[in-house]
Amino acid sequence: MSPNDKSVADEDYVYDEASGEWVPASELAAKQSAEGAVEVRDAVGNLLTDGDQVTLIKDLTVKGAGQTLKQGTLIKSIRLTGDEQEIDCKYPGIKGLVLRAEFVRKR
Repeated sequence: MSPNDKSVADEDYVYDEASGEWVPASELAAKQSAEGAVEVRDAVGNLLTDGDQVTLIKDLTVKGAGQTLKQGTLIKSIRLTGDEQEIDCKYPGIKGLVLRAEFVRKR
């Protein structure tokens, strides 16, 4: 075994206050990142992820742009914002478009 190989016995352990046990640092980090993830669901309950395509389920007036996005409009490549009800979108002619998840359906 080379000195660069790190076995399980060499891994650092940290104290997990929630469970009261000593656990490997990598396991605790994975657990904490999973807890911080926000689930974003569309109007019918489908789980949304970054890069999904969505369709509008009703006409929406866009404040500041003077446009109305019609029902059935396809929005490509959404990004999640960390808020469970807001998604960041790109649409031609509208910069910084943020939609509520309750008004879209996953395609």
